[in-house]
Formats: sequence, structure tokens, C-alpha cells
Amino acid sequence: MVRRRRFTAPAAPLLVALLLVAGCGGHPVRQPADDQGSGEIVVASGRDVTGKGGIREQLIDAWNRQQRRKGSRYRARLVELPGNADEQRSQLLGALQSGSADYDVVNLDVTWVPEFAAARLIRPLPAEAVDDDGDVINSVAETARWGGKAYAMPFNSDVGLLYYRPDLLKRAGVQQTDLSRGIDWKQLQTLSGDVSGALPEVKGWTTQLAAYEGRTVNAVEAFASAVPGFKLTDGDGHYDASVRDLTTGIDELRSRTETAYTLPDAFHSDETGSLNDFADGRTEFLRQWPYAYRTLHQSFTSQQLGVAPLPGHAVLGGQNLAVTQSSQRAYMATKLMTYLTDRGSERCLLDAGFAATRVSAYEDDDVTCPVAAAPTPSASSGSATGESADRMPRDPAGRPAYARRILLPALRKAVQRPRTPLYGAFTQTFSAQLGALFGENAPSDAVLAKRLDAALRKALPG
Repeated sequence: MVRRRRFTAPAAPLLVALLLVAGCGGHPVRQPADDQGSGEIVVASGRDVTGKGGIREQLIDAWNRQQRRKGSRYRARLVELPGNADEQRSQLLGALQSGSADYDVVNLDVTWVPEFAAARLIRPLPAEAVDDDGDVINSVAETARWGGKAYAMPFNSDVGLLYYRPDLLKRAGVQQTDLSRGIDWKQLQTLSGDVSGALPEVKGWTTQLAAYEGRTVNAVEAFASAVPGFKLTDGDGHYDASVRDLTTGIDELRSRTETAYTLPDAFHSDETGSLNDFADGRTEFLRQWPYAYRTLHQSFTSQQLGVAPLPGHAVLGGQNLAVTQSSQRAYMATKLMTYLTDRGSERCLLDAGFAATRVSAYEDDDVTCPVAAAPTPSASSGSATGESADRMPRDPAGRPAYARRILLPALRKAVQRPRTPLYGAFTQTFSAQLGALFGENAPSDAVLAKRLDAALRKALPG
């Protein structure tokens, strides 16, 4: 029987003490003179994929209850920003630069940390804030640092995964329908052909290739898979790639998006559109994020839905919590962040459908979620069905069944997108230039590579 208890990291008090003196390069985080101070700590974040009243809000509510029990008059409030990731970034930048919004904590996409740090919109933290007890996944911990300093605490992670339909493989006459150990791209193409040959109404795969961050992610995955050790930027965020490597990457991206097995709608799809196309049975394979595991299992059984590592390299995603430079409640904001990223909270995030940032959430059965389970995603939060029952397969300890065997290894092996304070300029340039690959009269790989190289040198000057 699994014991249900709250796990508190033993290093947490030390971390909070260290946060009192953090602040090199910005305003230090100091404890208020009055321990019984008051104020509302505002947390700005993108949409919670676990739905309205989801796990993020539940964790904040739990912290508020903890503060009431302690006699503290501090409370936290979650503000969800509308729009997609690109729009949320613009909103946060504008609000923090102008001072038009009184945010204390911001939940940043991992690619935004260098930009917000370089602009001094968020406060530096001690190195221990990123990983106070050696429990945070190494690849994830790196996303919270910039310029040799820690600027954030990893909150929830993300990584590309491959979802597939074993029932369609079986109907197409494929003998081996369990692909959970992984397949390479050639095998995916072969299986796509087998399914489409037997089921003409079903295309091979779909993904997110519209002109936004989804196209950037898919392209980086293709480039990193085709070129060993591929990176677009150096450690300082400057452009550092060759036309030769770009040509190889473009060739791989072209191969992955051939119309013979790619759903035409993929070229205009985002996460929601591609998820719905897959749920409607229009494709055999889907490249998606971990939240889709729970969402899709609301309408599919384990015999109808499978998940595997993405062929080649998958991109690391996720969000990190940071204290704003303008916060008047920075000390208590760091306490809130420490609570939201501790072992128990990370287990809550994993159980609810996010990718946890701590190894213990995946491997330690004594680490359990101290709050109620998050509600099943609703239709408004991206669900294909809107059903309310939680049908996600779970292991004996209550985790998502795929978490330890597939999700954790994928996070450990994932590659990062370029780390640069000019990430906004990079992704706009990268996505726009690669759009030519999907239009009529697409240029050759070599021609497009030269154009991309020239554009990126302007966007990311050395």
C-alpha cells in the first residue's frame, strides 16, 4: 500500500535563508522586518493545461492555507495570461518594463530566462535555488541559469513525445503494435505507409508546423537529430552554426514533412489542432507534449493509445518560476516558489499530467502529493472530448503509467533550444525563414540554408 504523506525537502530552510542575501546584479531578497507582514503575492502564468481550478491553483491554495495556519497575512493569487506562448511573452515583457502590472512571481518559458535575466526584469538567486538537494533533473536545472547565475526555480518541465494508435496498426496488418521502446524515423515512415495503404483515410502523422513556436520546436528537433552535437548559439547566446549544418538540418526537416505521410493540416496546426486531428483518427502518429497523455486517455483505452520516445532528439520545454525585480514582496515570493517546487508539489504536478522537474517524483514512492488530484482537462483546456472521468493509466504508486519508463528518460536526453537573450528575434526569424520549405516552389536545401544563415546572423549578432 502506498503511504500518503507530505514530503518536505530537508534543505528547504537553508534555501530560504540563502535567499535572504541573493541579489548580485539586482536588488537583494531580504526578509521583512515584520514577520507578520501582509500582502498579496501575484503569480503571472500561462494557461494551466490541467484545466480550470487545475493543479497550479490548487498548490497556491494549499500554500495560502499554510500561511493562515501560521498566522501570516500573506496570500498568493494566480493570474493566467491569455494567448499563446509568444503573446504571453510579449505581455510579460511589456508589463514588467512599464511597471503596469504588479507581478511578484512570473512563470517563464524556459527559453525566456536569458532574456528576462539580461534585461534585469527578474532577480538572481543563489545557485542552491535551482537544485537545493541534487534532485532536479540535470537538463532541466540548466534552463534556470544564465551567465553563470541562477535566476529561477524549475517548476514543470516538458518534452516532445510520440503518440500512436496500436489499434490502427493492428487493423493495417502490422504484427508488432507495441512501439513503447521506441522507433527511428525510417520505421515511422514505413509504418505510416503500411497504415495508409490499408486505411486510405488515415495519414501517417501530424505535428505543429504553423508559423509560431511549434514550427521552431519541430525544426530544432530535426536539426539536432541530423547533426550530432548541433547548436545554433554558443554559451553567450551568439549565433554559432554553419551553412553546411543548416543544410543537413533542413534536409532532415524536409524528409520529416513529406506530404506522402504528413497530414496537410499539420502545416497550419498548433497543439490543439494537431491533438484533435489525432483524436479524430486522421493520423497514426502524433508529436505532442506530456499533457496529451492524460487528455487523450479520456477517450482512448490503453489498447487504442500508445506513447513512445520521439524518434531522434526531442526538445526540452517547460516553465520556471522567477521573482520580479520590481516585487515589494520578494522574500515571501521566494518562500512561495520554494513550496511550489518542492518534492511534494512536483509529485502533484506529475500526477496531474505535467512533467515533473524532480527525479524523486518519478522514482520515490514515499514522495506523494499533499493536495487533492487535479481535475480532468475540460474541452476548454484542450481536451478532445471534454469528459470528466480520469481514465489515465497509472502505476501501482499512482503515477501516470508511462512516467518512469518513458517520460523521465526522455527528459534526461532532451535537447535545448538556443539559449540567448535574443530568443524572440531568433524564433521569429527561424520560423519565418523555414516557412518557405512548406510553400509552393520551395527552394533547395542549400539555397534555404544560405538564406537562413544570413538572417540568423542579423538576428543574433556575434
